[in-house]
Amino acid sequence: MKILHTSDWHIGRTFHTHSTLGHLREVLDALVEIVRSQGVDVVAVSGDIFDSATPAADSYALLEHALRAIRKAGAVVVMTSGNHDSATRLGFQSEWASFADIHVVTRYNQYLEPVTIADAEGPVNFYGIPYLEPALIRHHYPDVVLRTHEQVLGFAMQQIRADLTVRGGRSVVLSHCFAAGVNASDVERDISAGGLDLVPASVFDGPDYVALGHIHGRSTISQRVRYSGAPLHYSFSEAGKPRGGWLVELGATGLDSVDWVDLPVPRRLSVLTGDLDDLLTDDTYAENENDWVSAILTDQVRPLDAMRALQKRFPYCVALEHRPSVTAATTTTTYAERVRAKSDPDIVAGFLELVRNGVGPTEFERRLVAEVLAADARATEMTA
Repeated sequence: MKILHTSDWHIGRTFHTHSTLGHLREVLDALVEIVRSQGVDVVAVSGDIFDSATPAADSYALLEHALRAIRKAGAVVVMTSGNHDSATRLGFQSEWASFADIHVVTRYNQYLEPVTIADAEGPVNFYGIPYLEPALIRHHYPDVVLRTHEQVLGFAMQQIRADLTVRGGRSVVLSHCFAAGVNASDVERDISAGGLDLVPASVFDGPDYVALGHIHGRSTISQRVRYSGAPLHYSFSEAGKPRGGWLVELGATGLDSVDWVDLPVPRRLSVLTGDLDDLLTDDTYAENENDWVSAILTDQVRPLDAMRALQKRFPYCVALEHRPSVTAATTTTTYAERVRAKSDPDIVAGFLELVRNGVGPTEFERRLVAEVLAADARATEMTA
């Protein structure tokens, strides 16, 4: 059986106020082509289908388009809810969807009812564990200590292993969590607060493959426990990280192979660093003109209207940071102490150094200050 492991579609998410629906549709269409060309039997989507608990109508439309295309390409769909999803909204009419081999797992105890799909070698049991927040489910099990995410998933996996002992066959688990041993970017919503914490990989002992979601970059915890990452880049911290999914093949006795399959990147992410003039004129940056751009300006003085200027060359420049290449040395001396017994020109020069990160006045500015101070002195004498 061939399984395509994907996750974190985040349908409806914006990228610096720009809609990502068009790019995500392009990527999901490419995913469908992988299903068709590789003869994928099951597409497993491990949570965060939507980016919001209240998706807009066009987000639903894109999900419908993707699911219809995957089924037409010949694969069964098994998906779970993540921490961004509303389990109730995502699971609405899931019973009827299952008749079309689209299995949406969102109820807190639905993992006890595996989706069983057979191939020539026998049954494969897919145990979908929706995102389970301890505070919202512990009242269902008053005799069990469920204060942390590790305890919740440990309890769920204990039940799954018990079911497998009786049921038999090969098995795949889908879970949306923060497993120990991976590095998050600045996109993943923190689920470690309020008692939710990292989940050790040992919690997932037993199944032939564990398809994880939540972390947006691909990651291999072990040969059989992996993150696929998100199909799109949603942050500049993800720039350069590949987008795709894991093509998992189960043989008669369990896991045979896991291979990475790439998805297209509709628009690259580039972080460009330099003086404004260099970014606007240097031919080196010509290849970045159609990228999403985050610009880090190293000019000593913050340029005026820099974003407007950058967007003339880089129309998709969406982030700007001023980080001077030279900064003033830190000191504990107060401003009053620094200007005491100094002349007026020296005080002005010191002020300019302060606000310009160590860069004092130009020669023109020195002459201008001298002229202004001289004119002020003459005006004072005339009124004395």
